[in-house]
Amino acid sequence: MTVVETTTQASGAPTQGHLAVHGVHKSYGTLEVLRGIDLEVRPGEVTVILGPSGSGKSTLLRVINHLEKVDRGFVALDGELIGYARRRTPTGEVLRELKEKEILVQRTSIGFVFQNFNLFGHLTVLENIVEAPVSAQKRRRSEVEAQARELLERVGLADKADARPRQLSGGQQQRVAIARALATRPRLLLFDEPTSALDPELVGDVLDVIKDLARTGTTMIVVTHEVGFARELADTVVFMDDGRIVEQGPPSQVLDAPREDRTRTFLQKVL
Repeated sequence: MTVVETTTQASGAPTQGHLAVHGVHKSYGTLEVLRGIDLEVRPGEVTVILGPSGSGKSTLLRVINHLEKVDRGFVALDGELIGYARRRTPTGEVLRELKEKEILVQRTSIGFVFQNFNLFGHLTVLENIVEAPVSAQKRRRSEVEAQARELLERVGLADKADARPRQLSGGQQQRVAIARALATRPRLLLFDEPTSALDPELVGDVLDVIKDLARTGTTMIVVTHEVGFARELADTVVFMDDGRIVEQGPPSQVLDAPREDRTRTFLQKVL
């Protein structure tokens, strides 16, 4: 497998973001959570993953970012294996897991927005955003702080740079988490049910930020129960159940004319 060089636009946004998930299996003891997942996301596309609780959606995101190790299969971003490197031996090629420091650098190419924000409570909003670009990417703090302030303005929180997370609403914390994910200039953004921990009146603000990102051509995978979001902005909708991809395709097909009975049953319950 070759490594694809990633170029950068004048805006600082990478032009690549091609994800390949091939034959991925993941178990916890005797519980098989992912049962041979194959998924491709092309640069600039938005893929929305739907499915019942326990179907493996969140585990798939964690495997993509190598927060969980695969048992079989591989994940590659722009042709580069995530979490592993190929090593030649006298009998052929084997995979060697990267050192944690190398994995942390790789993760800066894959932004992750968690369900429960995961902000550092002892840091200010600005410090939360600056931490990864400075520590993992070794970028100049002055440059990163300027970018962080631009990102806060972009998510509507320019006046919250010096606040602590506890001083913010859930919706504000999630928008800070999105700004933090963007600060490393990732090629791929992962969202794990970004609105499920929010009060209903706060959901709209967070979805508006995600929609803005989608319209700018950011490559994204969004795990969500927001079917309206999937219908409006997804290029591909994936329906998962029992650790497998049951059906995938454009929203018009999966949401309006699903081919599989399991997909139809799920949609009848959530709509």
